[in-house]
Amino acid sequence: MATLVDLAAPLSIESARQHVHDEALTDSAVGPAGLEIETHLVDLADASRHVEWSRVQSAVAALGVLPAHSAVTVEPGGQIELSGPPMPSVAAAINAMRHDSQRARLILADLGLGLAHLGTDPLRAPRRINPRPRYHAMEQHFVATARGDAGRQMMASSAALQVNLQAGPADRWADRFALAQQLGPVLIAASACSPWLSGSDTGWKSARQRAWAGLDPYTSGPLPAGDVPTQWAERAMRAPVMFTVGADGAIRPVGRTVAFGDWVAGRIRLADRRPTFADLGHHVTTLFPPVRPRGYLEIRYLDVTAPRWWPAVAALTTTLLDDPLAADLAAEATRPTSGLWTEAARDGLADPRIGRAARRCLAIAADRAPANLSTAVADLAELVHSGRCPGDLLVERIAEVGPVAAYAEAAHA
Repeated sequence: MATLVDLAAPLSIESARQHVHDEALTDSAVGPAGLEIETHLVDLADASRHVEWSRVQSAVAALGVLPAHSAVTVEPGGQIELSGPPMPSVAAAINAMRHDSQRARLILADLGLGLAHLGTDPLRAPRRINPRPRYHAMEQHFVATARGDAGRQMMASSAALQVNLQAGPADRWADRFALAQQLGPVLIAASACSPWLSGSDTGWKSARQRAWAGLDPYTSGPLPAGDVPTQWAERAMRAPVMFTVGADGAIRPVGRTVAFGDWVAGRIRLADRRPTFADLGHHVTTLFPPVRPRGYLEIRYLDVTAPRWWPAVAALTTTLLDDPLAADLAAEATRPTSGLWTEAARDGLADPRIGRAARRCLAIAADRAPANLSTAVADLAELVHSGRCPGDLLVERIAEVGPVAAYAEAAHA
């Protein structure tokens, strides 16, 4: 449960841990869901050209208020993110996001712009477009800590489908969170849609997941098993501080690896002062585990996929977590693949263990998904049973028409 604090108050290790612990999850009923979709903004006249910041700003202004009131934001590389409001069910969330996404595409098309639903930009080199100081500082931090390539790719070339689900009853948090992470490798493989990056075939099914794995493990790695709020608090203390915010509001990068807990304890001094609750708040927003506790469960490990597939991926994820019978069956099916994050991102369904578990999970979801989403899930199940993921279809299309034409087609779709 959220607590009111004096943001300027100095921190102790105990108060910092307690605050993160108390903010981690909220006791709640299962059912409501929210979706966030990131897409690459593409110049339809020349898909190989970056869209400049002034044009991005004009595009966002043109979108105005969308029908289902999704918030519109811009990621570091100029990716457009639509964040839908919480809805009573995943079916309602999908329906709302479909309307907003389609409306956005129509408005942007009139401006000569398109939205490509792919996990990575297959064509353009990573380039930060958004000048927001926070993003500039993060980029500098990644370079200074020898994670520049992964950081640039994550920030400027990746796009995700994010599924936000309720934390559930407090006595089930540990099991529910553990299952959300355990499902990760299988759902990464089933949704993988980022084989190409910066004009080249990476040889990975999800180059997006590869980029995230290239960051500091305390920044982007999965949480250890156990009491979730306690583990989240410990993660916040161990994770590196990316930037500080001065009294003048200026954001300055931290050019070395400094655990937040070391700053709090006074072992290392940053910004010539001790940290405050405001600093803790900034710091927690730079932590990106595959499943992030934000009062609810923020499932972050899914590549965004074409409009044909992302509703099924959202329905699959939600069904395997929120339907009690499906959750029990999925837990059994994915136990052998728990922790196979690298194998899932690199080999995907070609890994026999992951392929077997994915086929089982799709069969479970096809039987238990909401009726109005069963056709979409069955379509994805058919693709997975053929041993392919959405990104494999992109590879096939690139082989036929080349990367520029394939990217333009994705943006026009």
